[in-house]
Amino acid sequence: MPIKINLDMILAREKMSSGELAEKIGITQANLSILKTGKAKAVRFSTLDAVCRELHCQPGDIIEYTEE
Repeated sequence: MPIKINLDMILAREKMSSGELAEKIGITQANLSILKTGKAKAVRFSTLDAVCRELHCQPGDIIEYTEE
């Protein structure tokens, strides 16, 4: 799939752990891991909104389209 998830990069920039982000946005670490690895089939806008709010970023910083 040509969609790339850059969540690890944003987490490092903000000096935040996955567990801390999961707790702050109200999802399980397992679900956040599925999102981080690009295995998620869909992302709720409410989840994307919460991630962007906590990581001080834009959706395009997290989700990137690349040609394969």
